[in-house]
Amino acid sequence: MRLDKYEPIQYILGKTSFCGYLFKVTPDVLIPRSETEELVEWVFQSCGSLNSVLDIGTGSGCIPIAISKKYPMARVVSCDISNAALSIARENNEYNHSTVEFKCLDILHELPDGKFDVIVSNPPYVCPSEKKLMEKNVLDWEPHQALFVPQEDPLLFYKRIAFIGLSILNDGGQLFFEINPLYKNEIQIILFNLKYKKIEIRKDFAGKDRMVKAIKTNV
Repeated sequence: MRLDKYEPIQYILGKTSFCGYLFKVTPDVLIPRSETEELVEWVFQSCGSLNSVLDIGTGSGCIPIAISKKYPMARVVSCDISNAALSIARENNEYNHSTVEFKCLDILHELPDGKFDVIVSNPPYVCPSEKKLMEKNVLDWEPHQALFVPQEDPLLFYKRIAFIGLSILNDGGQLFFEINPLYKNEIQIILFNLKYKKIEIRKDFAGKDRMVKAIKTNV
């Protein structure tokens, strides 16, 4: 039995739901989680209208596709370093009749084209030292590239994305992150030092500090 090997039921079924839409999932992508739905809902609550959105680290494509369905006139761009993940994301894009532009991009060394009203990202943020606390259905099955960051540089993606946001966010543009609660203070300091304004932490349904929002302003 596949369940006896701790394979997640979502991979066995080959699909899961996110923000009311159906998504194909395989071990090439993380299984979309309710905490990430809360991040997307925060984007919806914060943005009356949007012209352009960048999602970084797309996985199954759940974040940008949900945003594209909410804002059908917006340009929604999404990138990932994994071609396998992008293949799944493009299938989900077609299935859900959304219009996300998917690109293979190493965000640590490359920049996407254009300027954006919003950047949203659920980047890798789990440290290897946390493996002992993880369930086997996650550790043994979900893609480690999408989960883990180097132990010596756990804020690698936050630093990079916040930095490039200074050049690719429009004035007044908003930055949304899903975060590791262990590093909420350090992430706030990164954003503060880069002159982001109105930095806000939000808890998830379980009461953990799971999301951050900040605004880029030239004032």
